Amino acid sequence: MDFTGNLFIGGDEVRGTAGTMKALNPATNAHIEPSFSLGGAAEVDRAARCADEAFDTYNATTLERRSSFLARIADGLEAIKEELAQRTSLETGLPIAQLEAEIIKSATVFRQFGALVRQGRFRQATIDPALPERQPRARMDHRMQKIALGPVAIFGASNFPIAYSVAGGDTASALAAGCPVILKAHNAHPGASELESRVILQAVKDAGLHSGVFSMVRGGGNEIGEALVDHPLIKAVTFTGSEAGGMALFQRAQQRSDPIPVFTEMTSVNPTFVLPAALAARGAGIGDGFAERMLVNVGQACLKPAILLAIAGAGFDELRNAMIARVQAMHARTMLTPAINVAYRKGVERRAGTGAKRIATGGDERGPWEGEAVLFQVEGAQLLDVPSLSEELFGPAALLVRLTDFGQMEEIAKQLRGQLSATMHIEPADYALAARLLPVLERRTGRIVVNAFSHPQEVSYASIHGGPFPATSDSRFTSVGMSAIERFLRPVCYQGFPDELLPEALRAANPAHVPRLIDGEVR
Repeated sequence: MDFTGNLFIGGDEVRGTAGTMKALNPATNAHIEPSFSLGGAAEVDRAARCADEAFDTYNATTLERRSSFLARIADGLEAIKEELAQRTSLETGLPIAQLEAEIIKSATVFRQFGALVRQGRFRQATIDPALPERQPRARMDHRMQKIALGPVAIFGASNFPIAYSVAGGDTASALAAGCPVILKAHNAHPGASELESRVILQAVKDAGLHSGVFSMVRGGGNEIGEALVDHPLIKAVTFTGSEAGGMALFQRAQQRSDPIPVFTEMTSVNPTFVLPAALAARGAGIGDGFAERMLVNVGQACLKPAILLAIAGAGFDELRNAMIARVQAMHARTMLTPAINVAYRKGVERRAGTGAKRIATGGDERGPWEGEAVLFQVEGAQLLDVPSLSEELFGPAALLVRLTDFGQMEEIAKQLRGQLSATMHIEPADYALAARLLPVLERRTGRIVVNAFSHPQEVSYASIHGGPFPATSDSRFTSVGMSAIERFLRPVCYQGFPDELLPEALRAANPAHVPRLIDGEVR
């Protein structure tokens, strides 16, 4: 693996002007060669100008050409799967096999968006033909389609170094929409970011696209992120991370002279509600499955099931014992970064100080940045009295809540903040109670799961990864699934246009055979 450590701006390799950094192997606490350069406002300005120059031609590419471009990225990711997984494992401590699966998933997502683009439905082409004879006033011809917003700044995340990073779903959906991308790489995995960037840049070159379609920058501190949000040529921002970080970017974007949308994914505990009949029938299985999913990725997943609520009664002891056994059997594992590990340990201490009882602990930490699995328990009344118990604790920890009755379950559900997902375990005898709980959950989450767990999630046309604040900053959109493209589109109406000047999807011949709504009917 040969790395230059450079930034990539408008097709050029650029040495940053804000110093250098090295990746840290969290398993050994040793830095990894080589040094990677850091940029600042000057590099952001150059990248934004390149992206703006690329926008008009890229937004106007044919559907087939754009689809082919996305497929090239998928092919490129698969071609470097082993190399990328090995380097990413060094920088994150995650298993190589898990990372290879993540690479395959990311390649699949690019192909899915390629298929979506080829179909052309994302254009939402709509035609209301002229009605010259209509009384009392004639109607002119109106035609509408959705176009890209413009250059987009994407902040790579730490916890999924491919699927939520340079070659992640945000990049795929923004490129699919027709938006040039400036990717702020996460400093936790600079080598992985360089490898992924090279794949995208090669695809840009092979597709014959403007070199400003994709740039990758990185920087230390907040300067580079603030410069991205502030730059007048940036028209949207995506972010995955903490609530504090997401809201700082959101508020900054709203203070611009031309406010722009910031699509954040911030915090969620993905509550699991176990109703009485399901608890009695399969309490042990639910408890074991919950704990197993909670421990995936050392608990560093946005969809980690973090709180389980069940009513004391038949099956509760079996559920609790299964959770305890699974947690106690899990040895401590390396977390993604020292900062995440330190925050996790402090969070565990805070939770213990709120009166939560530690009922299970995993194996002792051996490495410097390992996270020890922990299971806490509280009574329902405690959770109602201390709402902070329901806040996210990023890492391998979960909270079991013992309830007195279904009324208490409803009360707690109404107290919860917005979530990415919520789960119900039910049997037919629980359907009446589930029907009462369902509207409460619909108001608080973007995805409701029955008889499974919140993690993992499919990437499909129907999947939703979003929810009311603070899960996201805009509950109307998702960051996972085919409808994620909607974040980067806006409608434009063309009134009274001659056919020759219309966008391809709105012309009479419709050469790409895009589905269209004509006079209210799908054609």
